[in-house]
Amino acid sequence: MTAGAETARVWGGRARLGLIVPTTNTVNEAEWAAMRMDGVTVHSARMPLHAVSAGDDASGLPAILVETIGQLTPAQPTSLAYSCTAGSMVTPAEAMPAAMSALAELPCTSTAAAIVAALETLKAGTVAIATPYHDALNTQSKSFLEDCGFSVTSIQGLGIGAGGPDEFTRIARLDTNTVRDHAIDSFRRGPADVLLLSCTDMPTLHLLDELEQILGVAVLSSNTATLWRTLQLSGVEADIDRAGKLLAARGTS
Repeated sequence: MTAGAETARVWGGRARLGLIVPTTNTVNEAEWAAMRMDGVTVHSARMPLHAVSAGDDASGLPAILVETIGQLTPAQPTSLAYSCTAGSMVTPAEAMPAAMSALAELPCTSTAAAIVAALETLKAGTVAIATPYHDALNTQSKSFLEDCGFSVTSIQGLGIGAGGPDEFTRIARLDTNTVRDHAIDSFRRGPADVLLLSCTDMPTLHLLDELEQILGVAVLSSNTATLWRTLQLSGVEADIDRAGKLLAARGTS
């Protein structure tokens, strides 16, 4: 066998994306699979939800995240994403990705940092937000984006999680009409440059093009932002149909 044959990859020749999702999440991997690109593979690991706080080891990251990164790095991903919206909302936005990158020795992002980068690429000064969350998480999300320099014109949640984290499995079961109506109502309460559908476990991919046509602005989801940024860090231009303006824009700035 030649050296060239040993190093050639049948799968993942363009990029191998590492993906960390919460254990309860059943939507993120499905939506990324639906947005597949030739030569790009996704390799995922699962970790329990954790509180947003200072890390409890020398990296500054939660110990469970450190452990999960260690499960993925042997697969030699070209970039890695921690795909949990609320769980990654720490400021500055790049603090968590920087700590992850130092640990994993490869380019990393988090959903929160990816959303910030995507909003900047879309030149959004204002953002309206639709979430499935309860008020406490919505307040956290609003404060995070305002700390990052954006004006939040509206943030509306569906109240899931108010009774405890056991409720979070309800998010993936939200039906299309509920999500569509919630998104439109959230935007119309405070029109903005971009509508953000926040939560990696809320099924939104099939609605993005429709919502962009109805509202006349870019519509971004936690999953599209995270995929876009993870591809970008692997040096791959996004070129995906029916997934919203961001992924169709071929942006790699």
